[in-house]
Amino acid sequence: MAPSSTDSKTPSNSIEYEGFRAIGCGVFFSAFAALFINVGLSRKTRPGKFPSLLFPIEINHIHKAKHGSDAGVSDREGRFVNSKFEEIFNKHARMNTNALTSDELNAMLLANRAPKNFGGWLGSYVEWKILHSLCKDKNGLLHKDTVRAVNDGSLFEQMAKEKASSGKYE
Repeated sequence: MAPSSTDSKTPSNSIEYEGFRAIGCGVFFSAFAALFINVGLSRKTRPGKFPSLLFPIEINHIHKAKHGSDAGVSDREGRFVNSKFEEIFNKHARMNTNALTSDELNAMLLANRAPKNFGGWLGSYVEWKILHSLCKDKNGLLHKDTVRAVNDGSLFEQMAKEKASSGKYE
């Protein structure tokens, strides 16, 4: 069941943990990723509220967790900006216009760095490197359609269905 817009998620009831497990990631990685995500996003999604050691993420304020040094494919309200998405591949995809190599991804991350925005650098690096690691093809390419599927919300559901049908979990 999808969370309602008023749900609050903590690492102990984390859709992130369940999601990483559903796509085949190990228990340790899934737990670490859920904690990292919740710690990083909790304060930003709870404006005006006292910090909580449970690190809840308020889903209805998720757009407030947008960080600097990102690729800019969503605006401040969380809406997808197609021209910014296309710009990623127009600027950085050299070997294949519809995919990024690891080196091209690194160049994009460097180009998107906002000065002294260390948290944004880390957030972008982790997001993109995990995506590349999980979704690159046998030639090491991260395809445009895959990145688009992250932004429309369909990628992880598709990966979970594929993993469930294979019956293999780490």
